[in-house]
Amino acid sequence: MVKKFKHVDYLWDDKKARELRGNELELFLYRSNILGADLRITNYGGGNTSCKVMEKDPLTRENVEVMWIKGSGGDIGTLKRDGIAGLYNQRLHDLKKVYRGLEYEDEMVALFNHCIYDLDSRAPSIDTPLHGLLPFKHIDHLHPDALIAIAAAKDSKKITKEIWGDSMGWVPWQRPGFDLGLQLEVCLNENQGIKGIVLGSHGLFTWGETSYECYINSLEVIEEASQYIEDQIAKNGSVFGGEKIKSLSSDERKNKAAQLAPILRGLCSSENSMIGHFTDDDKVLEYINSNDLERLTPMGTSCPDHFLRTKIKPLILELSPDEDLSDNQNIFDKLSNSILKFRKEYQDYYDACKHKNSPVIRDSNPVVILYPGVGMFTFAKNKQTARVASEFYINAINVMRGAEAISKYTSLPRQEAFDIEYWLLEEAKLQRQPKEKPLSRKVALVTGSGGGIGRAIADKLILEGANVLFTDISKEYLNEATKAYHSDQAIGFHCDVTKIQSIEAAVKEACLQFGGIDIIVNSAGLAISKTLADTTQADWDLLHDVLVKGQFMLSKVAANIMKKQNKGGDIINIVSKNGLVSGPNNVAYGSAKAAQMHMSRLLATELASDSIRVNTVNPDGVIIGSKIWEGDWAEGRAKAYGISVEELPAFYAKRNLLNQIIRPYDIANAVFSFLAILDKSTGNIINVDGGVANAFVR
Repeated sequence: MVKKFKHVDYLWDDKKARELRGNELELFLYRSNILGADLRITNYGGGNTSCKVMEKDPLTRENVEVMWIKGSGGDIGTLKRDGIAGLYNQRLHDLKKVYRGLEYEDEMVALFNHCIYDLDSRAPSIDTPLHGLLPFKHIDHLHPDALIAIAAAKDSKKITKEIWGDSMGWVPWQRPGFDLGLQLEVCLNENQGIKGIVLGSHGLFTWGETSYECYINSLEVIEEASQYIEDQIAKNGSVFGGEKIKSLSSDERKNKAAQLAPILRGLCSSENSMIGHFTDDDKVLEYINSNDLERLTPMGTSCPDHFLRTKIKPLILELSPDEDLSDNQNIFDKLSNSILKFRKEYQDYYDACKHKNSPVIRDSNPVVILYPGVGMFTFAKNKQTARVASEFYINAINVMRGAEAISKYTSLPRQEAFDIEYWLLEEAKLQRQPKEKPLSRKVALVTGSGGGIGRAIADKLILEGANVLFTDISKEYLNEATKAYHSDQAIGFHCDVTKIQSIEAAVKEACLQFGGIDIIVNSAGLAISKTLADTTQADWDLLHDVLVKGQFMLSKVAANIMKKQNKGGDIINIVSKNGLVSGPNNVAYGSAKAAQMHMSRLLATELASDSIRVNTVNPDGVIIGSKIWEGDWAEGRAKAYGISVEELPAFYAKRNLLNQIIRPYDIANAVFSFLAILDKSTGNIINVDGGVANAFVR
C-alpha cells in the first residue's frame, strides 16, 4: 500500500519499474528523473543522485563496486546515461590517504579523475565524495524547500531533533567537498540506524538499499518536514509579518510589467545583453507585499544553489504599485538610480570578500528584481536561465517562509556566500560552457511566421540562438510552426497586422515573455495579381493595410520599445523585386511593395540616432514553400506570363541570371546576414532573386 503524500508527488510507476528490473543503472536514472520532475523536491540542476553496483573491471575481470552519479552541471529531472559519471568506489575511499585538509580541498577534484571507471563519464561533480564515502547502495542528495527551511532555521539542529528524534542526523554548514564527505561519514558512524542527514543551510541526504526504498525514504522525509512547517504556519496564523500592501489586479500587473520590462532589461544589459522573465505567482506576491520584505531580502539566500542562480540578493524597486509609468524619463531615472546603487553594493561585496586568486568580478547588475504589488522580474543570458533563476528565487521564498514559521531565517555569512559564488571550481565550470550562438541574447518578433518565408526566417533565427515570437493571422499555422519548440525558445501569438490593438498585444507579449524586443521582421503578406481594370478598391485597401500600414504600425510600436531599452535594434522588411520593377497586372501589389521599400529608407534615416537599423530583403520567385503561391496569385502570375502554374518555378529560375530556384531559406539567410554579419548596414537592400537585372538597385 503506497503512502499518500500531500506535499510531494508520488510518481513511481510499478509497471515501468518492472520493465527495468535487474538493471540498477536504468532504475537509478528513472528514480532521478521522477525526483527531478517535482520542483518541490529539488530545483533545476540542483541536488544529486547515485547508485552503487558491481561491475567487471575491464583489466582484471574481477567484480568491483562502481558508483554511478550525476555528473557536473547536470539536472536529475532530465538525466540520461551520457550525463553521469562512473567511478571505482574503493578508489574514492583511497583518496583519504592523500587528503591534506580543508586548505587543499580543491585539489581533490582533479584526483576524482583517477577514480574513473567509465571512460565516457561526465566530469564528476564536487558532491562525488559525499555519496562515495557513505556505504548505501542508493543515495539522494536533494534540495527540497521544506528541508532547506529547516536547515536554514536559526536552531536547525534542535528542530531536526524535534521532528525526527534519533532517526535523522545533522551536520553544520560546510562548503561541499571531500571534507564534507568525511563529516557525513562521521555523522553516520556516530548515529547508527539513521535514515538521512540534514545539512545545515544546504539540503538533505537520504538513502536506501534499493532504488525504490531510497525514493520512498526521500519522499517520506520531505513530507514530514513539509507537514511540520504547515502545522506551524497554521498555528501562527500569518507569514512574513502579514500583508503590507495590496496587489494590483492580474491585468494591471501584466500591463505594468510589460511597460517596465524593456527599461529594466536595458539597464540590466549594461555589461551583457540579457533576456527577461516575469512572474506574478501567488507565492511571490505574498512575499513582496509583506511587512517582512525589507528585513528578509537584504539577508540573501541560504542554499548555495539558490544564490549561484540569483546573486546574493535581489533588488527591490522603489515604486508604488499604482506608480504612473507614462513619464518614461522620470521612471528611467528612478530605476537607473536603484540599479546604480545595486551595482555599487555588489562591487563593495566583491571587494570586501575577494581573495588574491579570485576570478574577476562578474556582471554586477541584479538578476532578481522585485516590484511590490506587481511581481518579480529575472534577467539572465537566455530565457531558460532567467526562468530557472525565477524558480530558484521562489524556492528561496519558500525557504524563508518555512524558516520564519518555525524559528528565524538565517542566511549564509557573506564570506561563505562569496567563496561559493567565486569558487575557482565554479569559475572553471563557467569557462567550460559552449560558445554562445550569433543571435544569443536577442529577441525577435516575426510577422507572418506561421508558414512560408516568415516561418523559414523564424526557424533560422532560433537556430542561430534568438528567442522568437511567431505571429500570424492563422492560429492553425502558428500551432504547426511552434510545436517543435520549447517555450524557452519560441512562442506563437495570434496577430492581425492591420489592427493596432493586435500589434500592441503582440509586442506586449514579447515584453512579458522575454523582456523586450531586439529584432522585428515584417514578413506578413499576401499578393493579388490583377489588371488595373480588374483591381478593386477592396484589393487596393487590403494590400496596403497588410503590407504598408502593418509595417508602419509595428515599426512604430517596436521602435518605442527599442528606445526604452536603449540598446539599439533591427527592423528588417521583407519586400519584393516588384517594389523596383514594373511588371504586368500588378498595380496594387507593386505600389504597396514600393511604399514598403521607401518607408524602410525613411525609417533608416530617422532611427539611426537610436542605433536602430532598418534594412530590406527583396525576394523574387519564391514559389516552392511559399504560402502566397498556394493561392490565386500563382494563377494570376501564370496567366500574365502565358504559362501554366506548374511551369512557374522553372520559368522564374530561367529568367534570373543564375538560373536558380529561390526558396524560403534563402530569404532567411539574407535576414541573418543583416543581423549577424552586415552590422554596419542600414537603409540597405539585399535582392534574393538569383539576379534580375531590372531589379539592380545600383
